[in-house]
Amino acid sequence: MKKFLHVGPGSKYRGQTTKEFAQGSWEEIRLDIDPNAVPDICGSILNMEAVGEASIDAIYSSHNLEHIYFHEVDRALREFQRVLTPDGYVVLTCPDLRLVASAIAEDRLLDPLYDSPAGLITPMDIVYGHGASLKSGNYFMAHKCGFTEKTLTKCFLESGFSNTITTSRPGPYFDLWILATRSHTEEQSLRSLAKLHFP
Repeated sequence: MKKFLHVGPGSKYRGQTTKEFAQGSWEEIRLDIDPNAVPDICGSILNMEAVGEASIDAIYSSHNLEHIYFHEVDRALREFQRVLTPDGYVVLTCPDLRLVASAIAEDRLLDPLYDSPAGLITPMDIVYGHGASLKSGNYFMAHKCGFTEKTLTKCFLESGFSNTITTSRPGPYFDLWILATRSHTEEQSLRSLAKLHFP
């Protein structure tokens, strides 16, 4: 059975990842820095020493990369590479700051953009981290950096990934998706793989 590493899942499981990872043909391994998430492995994406080299077929990361400092992003992505098999890949999603910046430019920093299970979400929440969670003392939720399609692609390629494909969704999502392969992948194969995961 193929394995995917679900990094920073919080309370989420395979059914809340992608339509491909939700299938029974994948074994989910959950890694989180917060022990309250009851992960299979408690650890940081900056040091996944508990995960063996080339032992994972894919990685799913939803809204994690923005929680580390920008200078640490390369280190995290190289950790992703280390644990992936040669044919492995990453599916990652994060806020699209280009889209959120449009709302900020309209002076809507504290205006709700959409409703979520955690409550109303403002541009302030998207850029700096979910305010209610931070107020309750969950400082893991703070955002320390952010990305646009151009910068996220650049980070993956500079850290050694071979191919990338991206998409973004406007409101009410304001998110950016990237699929990056460890080894060279033909364009058509990359697009077919993206269709299995992108919303």
